[in-house]
Amino acid sequence: MASNSNMKTRLIVMNFLEFAIWGCYLVSMGIYLGNSPDKGGAGLGAYVYLFYTAQGLVSLFMPALVGIIADKWVPAQKMLSICHGISATFMLLVGWYCWQNPGNVQFSVIFTFYTLAIAFFMPTIGLANSVAFNALNKAGLDTVTAFPPIRVFGTVGFICAELFVNFTDFQSSYMQFVSAGVIGLLLMIYALTMPECPVNKGDNSQSISEKLGLSAFSLFRNKTMAIFFIFSMLLGVCLQITNSYGTMFIASFQNIAEFANSWGAKNATALTAISQASEALCILLIPMCLKRFGIKGVMLMAMLAWVIRFGFFGIGNTGSGIVFIIISCIVYGVAFDFFNVAGGLFVDQQTDVKMRSSAQGLFMIMTNGIGASVGTFIAGNYVVNKFVDMSANANAETNLAGWQTSWFIFAGYALTISILFYFIFRTPTEAKQPPLKKEEVQGAMAIAAGEPEGMVEEK
Repeated sequence: MASNSNMKTRLIVMNFLEFAIWGCYLVSMGIYLGNSPDKGGAGLGAYVYLFYTAQGLVSLFMPALVGIIADKWVPAQKMLSICHGISATFMLLVGWYCWQNPGNVQFSVIFTFYTLAIAFFMPTIGLANSVAFNALNKAGLDTVTAFPPIRVFGTVGFICAELFVNFTDFQSSYMQFVSAGVIGLLLMIYALTMPECPVNKGDNSQSISEKLGLSAFSLFRNKTMAIFFIFSMLLGVCLQITNSYGTMFIASFQNIAEFANSWGAKNATALTAISQASEALCILLIPMCLKRFGIKGVMLMAMLAWVIRFGFFGIGNTGSGIVFIIISCIVYGVAFDFFNVAGGLFVDQQTDVKMRSSAQGLFMIMTNGIGASVGTFIAGNYVVNKFVDMSANANAETNLAGWQTSWFIFAGYALTISILFYFIFRTPTEAKQPPLKKEEVQGAMAIAAGEPEGMVEEK
C-alpha cells in the first residue's frame, strides 16, 4: 500500500510539472507578443495566430512519430526526458533571443525557436501518459480508476503556472518562456526516475499507417461516423481561439482610461485561470449529465457553451462587465470537457475494439489537429487582424469595438454549428444501448484527461 501511494505521488509530481510547462505560456503568450516594444513586448500582435496554428500543425504528426520511436527503440521514460530536454532548450532560446534583442524581436527567429520547442513538447503529453500507465500497471493498480485523479493535478499545475506568470508579471515578458524552459529541464531529469518502460523491437504486426492511426479514416465510410468526425473538426475550430486571444483582449483594457486600473485588466492570466479550474470541476458533472441527457445532449451542451464563451467575451469588460468574462471562463469547462468526453465515449461505442485506439487518435486529429489549426489561422488572419489594429499607435476605443465584433462572429459560428448539429447528427443506436456502465464513463473521462490512445486497456 505504501509503495502504491508513493508511486501515485511521484506520478502526481510528473503530471503537475508536465502541464505547468504549458501553463507558463499557452494563454499568456499573446500578451507579450501583442504588446508594443515600448511596453516590453515583441510587437508581433499581427502574428499571434501563427504561433497557435503551429501548435496544431505539429500535433498532427509529431506525437505519432515520437510514439513509434518510444514503442520500438527508446523506452518511453527516456524518450520523455529527451523530448523535454530538446523542447526546454529551444524554449530557453526563445527567452534568450528576446532578452538580447529588446525592441527588435524578429518574427522569423522567435517563431522558429518556438515551433521547434512545441514540436518536441506536444509528444510529451502522450509519453507522460504512457509512463504513468506503465508505472500504475507495475504497481498493480487499475489505470482506469487510478489515472484520472492523478491527471487532475496536471490541471492544478497548469493553473499554478498561470498564477505564477501573472503575479510575477511574466505574462507580459519573455520570462514566461524562460519559466517554461526551466521547468522542462527539471522534468527532463525527473522523467529518468520513472520505472522502465518496455519496447517492442520485434513487433512488426502493424504498418506505419496503422501506427499513425491513418487506418481509422476508413470510418468515414460510415455515414454516422463521417458526420460525427466532420462536426468534431468544425467544433475544433473553436478550441484555440480564446487561448490565442483571450488574455490579449482582456489586457487591452489597460489602454482604455475607464478600465486602465481595473484588477482584471492587470491580471488577465489569473482571470482566465478560472477556465482551467472550471475544466477540472466540470469533469465531475459528466457522469450525471451523460445519464440524464445522453451523448448527443452532452455534446450539444458543449457547443452551446462555446456560444456563451465567445458571446460573453463580446459583451464583457474588466469594469462592471467583468461578471460576463467570469461566466465565460466558468462555462469553458462545459465547452471543452463535455465534447471531449462525450465524443470520446461515442467513438469508443461505435468502433470495433481493434480500431478503438486509432479511432480515438482520429478524433483528436480532427479536433485538436485539423480543426484547431485551421480555426486559429482563419480566426486570426481573417477576423481578428481585420477588425483589430495591432500597431503600436492603434486607437484603443476603436480596437475594443473590433474585439467585440470578432467575439460575436465566433459566437455566431458556434451557434450555427450547434443548430446544424442538432438537426443533422443522429445516434440511431443510442436508444438501444443499455445504461452507461461506470467503467465506460471513467474510461471516457480518462480519454478527455489526456492521450486518447491506450487510455483504456482493451480486453
